[in-house]
Amino acid sequence: MSTILIADHHPITRVGITSLLSENDDLEVLDNVTSGQELFKYLKNNELPDVLVIELDLPEINGINALRTIKSQFPGTKMLIFSCHPEEMYAISAIKAGASGYLAKTVSTDILQQAIQQVARGGIYLNKNITDRINSGVNQNNGLISKFKKLSTREAEVLNMLATGKRNKEIAEVLDINEKTVSTYKTRLLKKLKVDNLADLIHQTRLLQLHTT
Repeated sequence: MSTILIADHHPITRVGITSLLSENDDLEVLDNVTSGQELFKYLKNNELPDVLVIELDLPEINGINALRTIKSQFPGTKMLIFSCHPEEMYAISAIKAGASGYLAKTVSTDILQQAIQQVARGGIYLNKNITDRINSGVNQNNGLISKFKKLSTREAEVLNMLATGKRNKEIAEVLDINEKTVSTYKTRLLKKLKVDNLADLIHQTRLLQLHTT
């Protein structure tokens, strides 16, 4: 039996997942937490779960940064992101930061259980829709994929935020860095993706989000 910890600040999500998994003999929910502080307190003081089902917007922590920390401090716990954000925005960054899967909260209950079980077995889970798009675009976009894979996790985060229209100040606040550092990342991205301006950079980003594993 695989054990599960749920980290989500929405009561209906925590109760819903717990109720769903109570009917599955292969999965046991150990507990649930509602904030970053509660999450790390639990992980430090209790039996570690096999799988952590966590939202990116958990209060008191920065989602992607938290994944890196959890991966480093608790390597035996696998992470499955269950997020209100579409996979196209953050799935690749989450996987690169240490997650083993990414699901949008719009998926069916059957898919959620399948994903948890696959991650518990040591697999990687991405929603079938994005996987199909990735597979269909691999040959056509091999050059873009290669470029994207050379980006650091932080560069990928900045890239995703630029694609959603965020300005330097907003990105700096979310990532807890200064605006000058954001500008430095933008310069690196222009160079690495071989484009001359922000519009072309965003265009590249949208292609990469659809066709990169």
